[in-house]
Amino acid sequence: MIEIQALVHDVFGTVVDWQQFADAWRGAYAPSMNRVRTGELPWTNLDVLHRMALDHLLEKFGITGLGEDDKIWFNLTWHRLKPWPDSVPGLTRIKKKYIIATLSNGTVRLLTDMAKYCGLPWDTVLGSDVVQHYKPDAEMYQSAIHFLGNDDPGSVMMVAAHNNDLVSAAQHGMKTAFISRPYEHGAKQSRDFKAEHDFTYVAKDFEDLATQLGT
Repeated sequence: MIEIQALVHDVFGTVVDWQQFADAWRGAYAPSMNRVRTGELPWTNLDVLHRMALDHLLEKFGITGLGEDDKIWFNLTWHRLKPWPDSVPGLTRIKKKYIIATLSNGTVRLLTDMAKYCGLPWDTVLGSDVVQHYKPDAEMYQSAIHFLGNDDPGSVMMVAAHNNDLVSAAQHGMKTAFISRPYEHGAKQSRDFKAEHDFTYVAKDFEDLATQLGT
């Protein structure tokens, strides 16, 4: 019997569908966080990193005519992402039995705005700005274990569509659940087509995970 008390979820790609965004902007996501993780930049939250990438791409592609208000609105598109169709009903079922929360590189405000926008039923929100680190830094996983697991790693399960995220979580003693999102990267997807490790659960979507968890 697996005594899981709380599930924390990667959000971008796992819970929400971000295919509407330009590949170039999305492509800046991981490299910009790595600049923080490696010390090239001081702690910089994801909204600011997104804006830095947006400004760079506007210049690179010669896009002019956008005022500051337009740029702010455009940058906050990340706060208005739509969920995959199974996310809200599946999470609502899981919530009946377990604590559900985010464990995302987004900020607490970004994740809260997203939840309000599309009805994601989180019990609480953990973001990168809580510990000022980005995954896969140990501080991120340890924050979920501390805040939601009373420092018991095995009582918290990381849920993600990304193998590397789950491998990192498992290294800290967390349970793991892989959610299949084979079209998250569109036609250019080259990884994460399936679970590549022996995770605690492997599910085709959140409805399937809810069923496996008995909710």
